[in-house]
Amino acid sequence: MAAVLEPIPPREPELRDLRTFPAVQLESLLNEEAAEWRNILDWDFGRSADLVRRFVDLRALNGAVLVEDRICKGYCYYVFEEHKGLMGDLFVTPSLRSGNHELLLLERAVREMIASPFLSRIESQLMLAPVYPESRLPYPEHLSLFRRNFMLADLRGVRELPLRDMGNLVRFDAWADYYQESAAVLIEEAYQGHVDSSINDQYRSVGGARRFLYNIVNYPGCGVFCSPASLVAVSSAGILAGISLASMVNDRTGHITQICVGPGHRGIGLGYELLRRSMLRLLHEGCRRVSLTVTSSNQEAIRLYERVGFRTVREFDACVWEGW
Repeated sequence: MAAVLEPIPPREPELRDLRTFPAVQLESLLNEEAAEWRNILDWDFGRSADLVRRFVDLRALNGAVLVEDRICKGYCYYVFEEHKGLMGDLFVTPSLRSGNHELLLLERAVREMIASPFLSRIESQLMLAPVYPESRLPYPEHLSLFRRNFMLADLRGVRELPLRDMGNLVRFDAWADYYQESAAVLIEEAYQGHVDSSINDQYRSVGGARRFLYNIVNYPGCGVFCSPASLVAVSSAGILAGISLASMVNDRTGHITQICVGPGHRGIGLGYELLRRSMLRLLHEGCRRVSLTVTSSNQEAIRLYERVGFRTVREFDACVWEGW
């Protein structure tokens, strides 16, 4: 009588060092991720994926890969920026999302970053990651959690938005590189005591704001910088009063990467007018929609965005670990 063979239980996925993998082994995963960015956020992930491929092949990215049956089913990577670590990305194939696989990748990355002796802070904003209770995230005793909104607006009605006349208080100019230093000063002033300076510590200093501006102008993480839709407002005294910076995240969708108004020019509708003008210019660039992100507790900003047509389509968490 033949022996009855017991079925072999499936292997649990395992985590391996990202630096041991060539980019070709992540290709299917990156294609899946690009499809989700396109379908959920209307965002072209292609340029970011190309950067991941290049740096993975250079063995220059720290992170981990989730492997099941010798196939890459998830990955994450992180980078260092002076005293802090930044979660660059985290993605798991849909077939493995019923478990805690995203949490396994996140815990691995955070643990490795905490072990780095020169780090004092970790920041993470992953727009496609699931929203978990704070208690389930790694190292909750060191964690601060901030809910954020991803908002979208249809640009077809932007021509109907009324002009807010600023009189002689300010003039509006196109963004130019020579505004970067005064814009860094403006950002540092505008975000003093603001919740967003708890999420991104670059807002706390002129030097940090300078790096923030350099990154959004020169790197595709927030889309390809769109100079025609990026504006500054200059006061009658020649002081930078506000900025609205925009990018293109695909050939039909823009993104507001930064909008802020200096403390001395609030309450006159300047934020509204900067936003209206950027949206109008994005329409002229061929965009049909525009997106932005905002911290959920910033109700004043959300009311402004809703007034010009934005609606929340997704919520995600910004995570900050400190004090270990």
